[in-house]
Amino acid sequence: MGPSVLTRSSSVRIFSQDESRLGLLPIRRRRLTARGGQPVGRTYSAFESYSLYGAVAPTTGERFFLAFPYLDAQGFQGFLPHFAHHSAHSLNVLVLDNGSFHAARCLQIPTNVVLVPLPPYSPELNPSERLWRDLKDRLSHGVCRKLPALRGRVTRLLHSYSPQMLRSLTGYPYFVNAVKGLIL
Repeated sequence: MGPSVLTRSSSVRIFSQDESRLGLLPIRRRRLTARGGQPVGRTYSAFESYSLYGAVAPTTGERFFLAFPYLDAQGFQGFLPHFAHHSAHSLNVLVLDNGSFHAARCLQIPTNVVLVPLPPYSPELNPSERLWRDLKDRLSHGVCRKLPALRGRVTRLLHSYSPQMLRSLTGYPYFVNAVKGLIL
């Protein structure tokens, strides 16, 4: 997409972007049990995984997710043009962490995407982290024996999030207030 596509009337949208690795090893969370009792759960050990790249607009609940085999510059490069095409008629600001692949020299950033890094070592500032936590809570204590089954389950869970749920999960006050301040 060339610069001529974006005009003065084009909107600016601000997204929180992050990645998460999802795999066949079961996710364990705390469970209530009778005093002295141990939680019982199914298990299956396999080391296959994939990476889920996602962008969520904390003010609107709009989202875009894409899966790749690895978490690296090549995967992030694959994510960027798909995201840019999905949001083709706006300028899209991606607020993201300082993963080394986010600043790789080989990256070709689409003209309608601007990358804004958060301070180093501050995952608590990235609203998408809360979404990953909630997604993994929903996946906890479940067992998938094959990666396609896990991908299907994750896809169904991601589709179950309404825009209101995503705004509630990712709408950190500092982020929402900053976006409102930019738009006014």
